Amino acid sequence: MSELFSLKGKTALITGSSRGLGFAFAQGLAEHGADVILNGTRPEGLEKAARQLTEKGFRADTLAFDVADEQAVIAAFESLDQQGRQVDILINNAGIQLRKPLTELAAAEWHRVVDTNLTSAFLVGREAAKRMIARGQGGKIINIGSLTSECARATVAPYTVSKGGIKMLTRAMTAEWAAHKIQINAIGPGYMATDMNEALLSNPQFDGWVKSRTPAGRWGLPDELAGAAIFLASKASDYVNGQIIYVDGGMLAVL
Repeated sequence: MSELFSLKGKTALITGSSRGLGFAFAQGLAEHGADVILNGTRPEGLEKAARQLTEKGFRADTLAFDVADEQAVIAAFESLDQQGRQVDILINNAGIQLRKPLTELAAAEWHRVVDTNLTSAFLVGREAAKRMIARGQGGKIINIGSLTSECARATVAPYTVSKGGIKMLTRAMTAEWAAHKIQINAIGPGYMATDMNEALLSNPQFDGWVKSRTPAGRWGLPDELAGAAIFLASKASDYVNGQIIYVDGGMLAVL
């Protein structure tokens, strides 16, 4: 394995990683040498995911906490401090979707999506960066955006706003933390074949639209995001900062 992309000796925390894209990120980083810490709110799901990785010979631990709860986030990092563990790589992946017209959207629903998708990245990123700065060894923070970091679709306004915010949060973090040898970038997945998109995958009209709209002619697979994450988590990206890489089969490149 090229040392340029090796993550050996590094510890990565991936939020929302018991399944789907988060698990794909965790497995990709583990395959390149990182010890991974899986996060979610359901301990049983996390343990199952961790077993899938440990059975392959990787080191995978779990840390259950609500990424949108400030005190829970602080307590989680304090727990890591007490264990003598440092987070070298953070992937802010946790997110939810809610499909509803704006005129029917309750404020509580809006806040739930924005808090889970955007505020959580600030909270977890803040705690990770504090420690990276104090250690003086730098680090990597990867935020997960979306095609909706650039474009809007009807009925997903809070998701769109939260993912647009991720793009600018990434730049704001860069403005403040790049001087501390921390690289903060983002990945914008296209339409991926995940549990979250199961209803869309099974809708012939929407499935056809995705395939016709995407130059690659298909949905993406979660594992196809791992390469971008490995690049952004490794030494190969040491002078890359404040960017968002779209892994979308070319969807944003064409009209």
